[in-house]
Amino acid sequence: MTRWTLVIPEKTNRMLRTHLAIRGAKKGDLSKFVDKAVRQTLFRETAASVKDRNAEADSDVIEAAIDEAIEWSRETRS
Repeated sequence: MTRWTLVIPEKTNRMLRTHLAIRGAKKGDLSKFVDKAVRQTLFRETAASVKDRNAEADSDVIEAAIDEAIEWSRETRS
């Protein structure tokens, strides 16, 4: 585990802590919430970047690459 020191607006802090309290938050839930939010944001930004990078690519080539990756994955799991 790594500790972060974050500076956020007071309004954001109140909103999040209120949200967590309503959900019956326990110790560590703030960290879990931040971790999940960071992971989701990174995933969305990565997906958007890949989509932008492949916008001009031939869809048949992309589909073939996906099919090949799925087949490889299934073979290596056996």
